[in-house]
Amino acid sequence: MHYVWKEWKENLKGKGLWLSFAIIVLVSISLLVRSSSLSIDKGFYVLLINLFDAFVYFIPILCLFLGAFALFQEKEQKTLIMLLTRRDSFRSFLFKKSIAVQSVLLGPMILWFFLYVIPLKFFYQIEWSAYGFYLLSVICLVLVFTQIGIFVGSISRTRMQIVGFTIAIWFYFFFLHDFILLSFLPDVSYENVKLFSSLYFLNPLQAARMFLESSLGVYSFEHMSKLLQSFMWMKPGLFLLGNVILLVLLSFVCGAAFHRKEGSE
Repeated sequence: MHYVWKEWKENLKGKGLWLSFAIIVLVSISLLVRSSSLSIDKGFYVLLINLFDAFVYFIPILCLFLGAFALFQEKEQKTLIMLLTRRDSFRSFLFKKSIAVQSVLLGPMILWFFLYVIPLKFFYQIEWSAYGFYLLSVICLVLVFTQIGIFVGSISRTRMQIVGFTIAIWFYFFFLHDFILLSFLPDVSYENVKLFSSLYFLNPLQAARMFLESSLGVYSFEHMSKLLQSFMWMKPGLFLLGNVILLVLLSFVCGAAFHRKEGSE
């Protein structure tokens, strides 16, 4: 609880969290205004898809930067050394710090999306289960990329390293991952399609998108080909859950194993 309160006080003084929150609010409102002319029943689903597609562009990189600089700040201000001298191992510190950073980022975002329901009621007929699926998809993205950002802050010695690592990770998940898999697409067969599917859904952007669109009924799995049935060998929700657990744990373990205690300008 001490770490959560400390993180809140530090972010209240800074501009990064509030700038990120302001972007989310502005994008949400602008898309609502643009979608207000849609039908009262179907327009709600279109808005959710448009919101998710818009947030995919900047939520990952915002979470990467905020997570990385939240941990790097402990090195830069020499508070990490002070915290570790209190008989706290780095693994314990990283666990508490991760919970604190995740709480600070998710708290205002979840609060906003609950308040966002109020103007939605004036324009659409709200389907609460669909809104819950959308909110869960966004939360999963925040969890994964914030934890990866904390890993980046753990292994970085300078701010320039954070910028380089963050842009490289964002570029990989946004462009390079799918591009690499496309080069192997001609070799996909019934024997290796499950392996290809597992690698494809290791990308949290794809796992979250498939989960949301299938939950909203955009995709139907009732009349799939045999190859596509093998590709979707698990439900989209299980793919997303496995993705979140694997990447969060991997980021935490690697951050604890390869951390650098010193930071410099």
